[in-house]
Amino acid sequence: MRIVKLIALVLLVAFVGIQFVPTKRNQSEIVPKTDFLLVNNSPKNISTLLQTSCYDCHSNNTNYPWYNKIQPVTWFLEHHITDGKDELNFNEWENYSNRRKNSKLKSIINQIKDDEMPLWSYTLVHQNASLSESEKTLVIDYMEQIKDSLQ
Repeated sequence: MRIVKLIALVLLVAFVGIQFVPTKRNQSEIVPKTDFLLVNNSPKNISTLLQTSCYDCHSNNTNYPWYNKIQPVTWFLEHHITDGKDELNFNEWENYSNRRKNSKLKSIINQIKDDEMPLWSYTLVHQNASLSESEKTLVIDYMEQIKDSLQ
């Protein structure tokens, strides 16, 4: 029984200790001129869908949930955001070459069609980020339009 108590104490101390490890927050009040929504003069309905379903992980400004300050959840979120921005950062859209934009648009379209984006782990907690079939069609059609305009 003493070993169980000792292990529980060590785990508790470790849990409390990791709460003080600093993390990098992905927040900015500035919407750059290179942002996808601005560059493409996106309609309000598309803007709302993308901001709700995509921008938390694919932009320079994340709306963090209340539990984001609890480790190891913070590390998990930070990892997802970093990976998401490495793959596609909507705030940097205008800095991409047309070839890269075309590739990103194809990827967006395919991932929405295949229900790969938004991630299920994200929509599990952010149910408003789930796209209905009609919303998927709307976003896919819009991305197709943007893709066609690049050629």
